[in-house]
Amino acid sequence: MPGTFEPLPGGGAAVALDDVEISIIRSLAVQLLELIGPGPAEEAPDDPLAELFADGPSEPPSDPVLKRLFPDAYSDPEGTPQAKEAEEQRAYSSEFRRYTENDLRTGKRENALAVVRSLDALNSAGEGGAVLKLSTAESRQWLGALNDLRLAIGSRLDITDDEDTDLLYRLPDEDPRKPMVMAYLWLGGLQETLVTTLMP
Repeated sequence: MPGTFEPLPGGGAAVALDDVEISIIRSLAVQLLELIGPGPAEEAPDDPLAELFADGPSEPPSDPVLKRLFPDAYSDPEGTPQAKEAEEQRAYSSEFRRYTENDLRTGKRENALAVVRSLDALNSAGEGGAVLKLSTAESRQWLGALNDLRLAIGSRLDITDDEDTDLLYRLPDEDPRKPMVMAYLWLGGLQETLVTTLMP
């Protein structure tokens, strides 16, 4: 089980993690929470309806990681659209973002918080490690958070396709990006095995 998720009888998944792995995942999840930011209810805790009636942003975020986590809903995958089409796509994306981004942020925030909380609740199994056991619902939250973490790291590494990933395998050890590359690849392995546990 070390380093890979395995299915639990009756649903859910388990993985053995050492203290360093626990620390890395927790740290990355906390950084993701800081990047996503607080929700509208956290900004205005006295108003219980604030989140319900709050419009989201209408412009895409300037941070490249947030752009990757919250992409425009309408864009031309085939290339550069004509000026009129581009303006329409921007308007549609702006409206879509206004009504959906707050909910997307809430979901991503809840997934990252679930990761932090489940790691904080671990009891060490001795020799610097523990076995993390997740319910099916927790597994789905972990899957979402692992995906977001990989998107964030991939954005920082300028990974846009499989060719970029292949180049990462050949980075020399002294390259300053190497630790992020190793985290990206490791999280990918965790994500892949967790997906397998959720398959019927």
